[in-house]
Amino acid sequence: MKRRLILLAGVFALASPRLRAASPRRLALRHYHTGARFEGPWHDGTAPDPVAMTELSAVLADSATIRPRPFDANALAILADVAEAARLSGPLVVRSGYRTPAINAAVHGAGDSQHLRAGAIDLEVAPSRIQQVGGLALGLARGGVGVYPQRGFVHLDSGPVRHWNGDAPGGGMPAPVEDRIGRIAAAWRSQGTRR
Repeated sequence: MKRRLILLAGVFALASPRLRAASPRRLALRHYHTGARFEGPWHDGTAPDPVAMTELSAVLADSATIRPRPFDANALAILADVAEAARLSGPLVVRSGYRTPAINAAVHGAGDSQHLRAGAIDLEVAPSRIQQVGGLALGLARGGVGVYPQRGFVHLDSGPVRHWNGDAPGGGMPAPVEDRIGRIAAAWRSQGTRR
């Protein structure tokens, strides 16, 4: 009996590191406004890959950014978990990631927006799936979740746990999407002339 216990303990000792070894995590995404792309592993299963994080920080920055701010790996983990749970395929389309203060002001973003600290992602989602994706994100109970059905995206961030309907009166940006996109383009143009 004693031999059997020792043998089983040895088997578990050898097997447990393999059982606990996490597999690499991958992301495929495209920035809606800049067209910048990332596809590949971003996390080795235990920690974010520094080279991939540098690339992702550049991809997720608005076009007015001269030096991308390091993007929050927790926000990317939330995005990856939501995408996996919702079985979203193809490159994920990110409408907004890190915003400079000028761009944030131009789009009437909150003064304390998680976008300003590179900790938020506005993920484009098909209108028929917005509520489902928002619900899956809420179920994670990690960070903020804003659902914008009329604008076609779900906001995910790594800040405090909270949620809102951005299209409800007083719940989001007051301007229509067309005006907002025009303001973004104008802000990018004005930032480009200052370089």
